[in-house]
Amino acid sequence: MNLAQIELTGIERVFHLGDSEVHALRNLNLSIASGEYVAVMGPSGSGKSTLLNLLGLLDSPNTGVYRLEGRDVTTLSPDEQARVRSQRIGFVFQSFHLVPRLTAAENIALPMVLAGLAPAQRAVRVQQALKDYGLQNRADHRPDELSGGQRQRVAIARATIMQPAMILADEPTGNLDRATGEEVIRLLEGLNAQGVTLIMVTHDSSLGARAHRQLLMEDGAVKQDTRRAVEPAECVTPT
Repeated sequence: MNLAQIELTGIERVFHLGDSEVHALRNLNLSIASGEYVAVMGPSGSGKSTLLNLLGLLDSPNTGVYRLEGRDVTTLSPDEQARVRSQRIGFVFQSFHLVPRLTAAENIALPMVLAGLAPAQRAVRVQQALKDYGLQNRADHRPDELSGGQRQRVAIARATIMQPAMILADEPTGNLDRATGEEVIRLLEGLNAQGVTLIMVTHDSSLGARAHRQLLMEDGAVKQDTRRAVEPAECVTPT
């Protein structure tokens, strides 16, 4: 049985807007095992993005405990949280979040630069990533010279270059046509098949239905937590 990678206990996140309080997350208790494929769904304002930001250590709860791989990360210093983000978590966003002035290769290498990896090690990993994601002939192109699908492939390569245990994807196909979106989802699902925990926020019910587990959020709480039977073929690492 997989160990729990994520344990949220009594999580509350409150935002103050003028004189009013917005409870983005309400007494949230959630466990996600290592290697799960989870879709987080629900209407706008239900707490999906707040949850994703909290899981990615981009935000902190007002109260409650977040354990990642058995470690209470809510008590870590900002520098320690940044180290965990760098080493254990990859992010894929709807709007790609690539650095405009950097080439595809430089964008992919960025997490390694920030982590202090040696140039020779960076070069080897970047070349492999460019090959894995079919971007060899786009290595020297900047984001504005790439298609939407190519930009998202660069973003996924960047998200996985540090070999994280978990990928957080926020509407990863939102800016893509259906065919390109399908290609991107297959890339993410391939990583999950290799054992990476995949947590994806989506408004697309057909996309959410592909996940092995669906969390339906409403008013800052998980209203429904469903799992579907996984076919054996879905558990096989793609060649």
